[in-house]
Amino acid sequence: MNILFSPLKIKNTTFKNRMVVSPMCMYSCVDGYANDWHLVHLGSRAVGGNALIIQEATAVSPEGRISYGDMGIWNDDHIIKPREIVHFVHSQKALMGIQLAHAGRKASHHLPLDGAKKIAPDHRNGWQTVSSSALPFREDEAPPVALDAEGIDKVKNDYRDATIRAEKAGYDVVEIHAAHGYLFHQFYSPLANERTDKYGGSFENRIRLLLEVTEIVRDVWPDEKPLFVRISATDWTEGGWTVEDSVKLAVELKKRGVDLIDTSSGGNVPKATIPSEPGYQVEFAAQIKKEANILTGAVGQITSAAQSEEILKEGKADLILYGRESLRDPYLPFHAADELNVDVNWPLQYQRAK
Repeated sequence: MNILFSPLKIKNTTFKNRMVVSPMCMYSCVDGYANDWHLVHLGSRAVGGNALIIQEATAVSPEGRISYGDMGIWNDDHIIKPREIVHFVHSQKALMGIQLAHAGRKASHHLPLDGAKKIAPDHRNGWQTVSSSALPFREDEAPPVALDAEGIDKVKNDYRDATIRAEKAGYDVVEIHAAHGYLFHQFYSPLANERTDKYGGSFENRIRLLLEVTEIVRDVWPDEKPLFVRISATDWTEGGWTVEDSVKLAVELKKRGVDLIDTSSGGNVPKATIPSEPGYQVEFAAQIKKEANILTGAVGQITSAAQSEEILKEGKADLILYGRESLRDPYLPFHAADELNVDVNWPLQYQRAK
């Protein structure tokens, strides 16, 4: 019996299979508002048979956007279009998730089609970035402002308000984005955090903000709905964050009601040496799953049904998240089912192509 097409129940939510569309920025919003592009893009992956579609990194504040084209959820009007998207995804018997994000010092960028360069605060479409410390991601970039107590409280309140809006919009899963060198990663990695207060120095201090925000999110997010956290399992750099640190963090996140660790890596240091190859991050998910006793999601160059099935059968992860492969193939689950000789329900409108 295959596992890839077996259901998984988390809290009161049942995932019809183990295939998830990873959150990927589309850089197609104006002032944070979703539009018809997002309805078609996300909706087609629901038609394609995925169990869960996680919406792109959605900024909890204007200054938390990676670029001025990012999706946002910092005001009530931002959830009008997502309600429509969620409704359609549900009509395809799929689940809809949202990744709540704050880019920290990696905010204020041009769109990828314009080169994705950092925009200085005094330039058009740019703004002042914030972080754990006044350390720029790249040496030639304008430095961020280190968050003071008031700024940290704002981050907490922004996440609380965003989570409440996510519930009103009808999302099934919330994922806190704490990976890829964004704000929470900037706090927990010693390579980006030079603070001397209760949010810096020791491991316990550096993970404090993420834990506090997780508690806030869990408090306002319904108990029966799953909460994920995406982390970078390693900085791939000597003296940085390690997978052993990630195991310890996962233990603490589980205590605070997190259901699954979406396990990625890197993004905090621009010149890190990353041995990119098929499945290169899977072992991190496996170690965290085993040692922290928590569900994990595996990501990173997972492109085939056979590869996915092997990861699940070996107990290395519980969900498989597909990024670029989902962009290449909106109907990846149907093709995976064919590869594994599994009978799945195609949409009624597509039955003749089965």
